[in-house]
Amino acid sequence: MNVGRGAMMQARRAVAVLGSTGSIGVNTLDVIRLHPDRFSVFALTANVNVDALFAQCIEFSPEYAAMADQASAANLAHRLQQAGSKTQIIQTPAANDELAGHVDVDVVVAGIVGAIGLLPTLAAVRAGKTILVANKEPLVMLGSEIMLEARVHGATIVPVDSEHNAVFQCMPEGGIRSMAKSGIEKILLTGSGGPFRELDIAGFAAITPDQACAHPNWEMGRKISVDSATMMNKGLELIEACALFDVSPDFVQIVVHPQSIIHSMVQYVDGSILAQMGAPDMRTPIAHALGWPNRIESGTARLDLIELAHFDFQAPDEVKFPALRLARAAAQQGGTLPAILNAANEVAVEAFLNQRVTFDRIPVLIETAMDAIETQQERTLETVLEADKYTRNYVEALL
Repeated sequence: MNVGRGAMMQARRAVAVLGSTGSIGVNTLDVIRLHPDRFSVFALTANVNVDALFAQCIEFSPEYAAMADQASAANLAHRLQQAGSKTQIIQTPAANDELAGHVDVDVVVAGIVGAIGLLPTLAAVRAGKTILVANKEPLVMLGSEIMLEARVHGATIVPVDSEHNAVFQCMPEGGIRSMAKSGIEKILLTGSGGPFRELDIAGFAAITPDQACAHPNWEMGRKISVDSATMMNKGLELIEACALFDVSPDFVQIVVHPQSIIHSMVQYVDGSILAQMGAPDMRTPIAHALGWPNRIESGTARLDLIELAHFDFQAPDEVKFPALRLARAAAQQGGTLPAILNAANEVAVEAFLNQRVTFDRIPVLIETAMDAIETQQERTLETVLEADKYTRNYVEALL
């Protein structure tokens, strides 16, 4: 919090929402809407959805807004001017970075999907902000280095992904940094198994983008929905958990839980297992992260434990879902391999959504890239960005 606002006990916290028209952004604004006395919206950014960002700007009156697409930004600026809005539009390639590190911002919600969220996340960390991390790719690509930078610059990282937020809630007071001394034996990351958990692998080649994006429990963007369908989402979360909680991949177990009610668990050395439960609604972890270390209303439906007939758990099938095996291998080897994995996945998923490749070929393309591209053990921003760019070109050439 800034010095000026920090002196005021009841001052509202200024929030920058990166990716405000996506699922995380929309749910974040839903929670903020419930707490006008606690939060003000300082900045909103989006990709190309002018209509949605225009409506958000009219409602929340942010100081700044930005769009990745220049034509969309110009359109938004014209519409806001016509509406008499005082929101200023930033039309620079580094707009997300600038807003994430802005001196008047207290909280940054990192809701951008993909590797493009890396630089804005770093900007927020280096500016010492409180960062609500929903964008998992930066921590997959440069995890331990980002966590080190957060300690150096006094930034606070609070996970928003439902699984990591659940782990965070199940840890002792003191959170992420106390883990080594807290008697924790294992992290249990739960996942629904996606829409094809019970589908025979022989049918994977015929899966359509619309089928892959129809998640049984969660409402998510198309890229993340496909990641859930391949279970790469869970693989990326494993890598992210290793960075967030400073543990090795062997410390993290993935458990399929089709109901998506238990969002993750923590097992202690005395045999206790603590679980965080809630309806499958992203507003719960978002509200927890926004309010932390306090609790605030989220607007979500409450669980009726009587109506919950039972919980199911099973081991993931790594033959049907090889993305889990690939992600664990990347986590174990480290270096730039997680960045290679992530870049290959992003290109392969985009190709599937554009019907350039079948669903079953997504993990094949990823593994081919991981086997072919040389991994650099020295992991810096420069080596990670180079690996990301090279991998994208390589997979495009394969396509």
